[in-house]
Amino acid sequence: MHNDHGHNHHRHDHHDRGSALSETELRVRALETLLVAKGYVDPAALEAIIETYETKIGPRNGARVVARAWNDPAYRDWLLRDATAAIAALGFGGRQGEHMVAVENTEAQHNLVVCTLCSCYPWPVLGLPPAWYKSPAYRSRAVIDPRGVLAEFGVSLPADRQIRVWDSTAETRYFVIPQRPPGSEGLDEAALADLVTRDSMIGAGVARQPAAAS
Repeated sequence: MHNDHGHNHHRHDHHDRGSALSETELRVRALETLLVAKGYVDPAALEAIIETYETKIGPRNGARVVARAWNDPAYRDWLLRDATAAIAALGFGGRQGEHMVAVENTEAQHNLVVCTLCSCYPWPVLGLPPAWYKSPAYRSRAVIDPRGVLAEFGVSLPADRQIRVWDSTAETRYFVIPQRPPGSEGLDEAALADLVTRDSMIGAGVARQPAAAS
């Protein structure tokens, strides 16, 4: 296993080493608590909005990127060479996605993304990070025991498949191109995008089989 950390050379914005939450997250949590206490915000509605951005709106952008890469070899090569530009060409970019690097899962190597110091995450293509991605347990164990962590997510890999862990930073965010599932040949990009899950673009999951996407 290879771990690409680089945290000794990169700056993490708003990182509080003494807390599982960053400074920004703590302020947001405090503001949320205040608004709920004063009756300005319905907690159920807020959770529904967060869930939508975590699992639907954001990840759908990334799924379109993956689907294009699966169907267009030239775009795939561009994505691997200059992910920031290739992703921006589909209309996705901005804060938390200024410097993107795409890595591709293959029969020889599986890629897993983590941020060991805080929760750096490519918002333009994946939306808001899930709670487990920000948890201290995932951030530490993904590096120490990536195969075990993947097994807990239901991903069982052959013993000879290399697992490479990529450590996102404030400067660079990683994005996984999952393996295209068998039986997806001939599908258009919209149908292919339906096979791509948020977790598969982090490396903590795999793409759906075509029959399971409906």
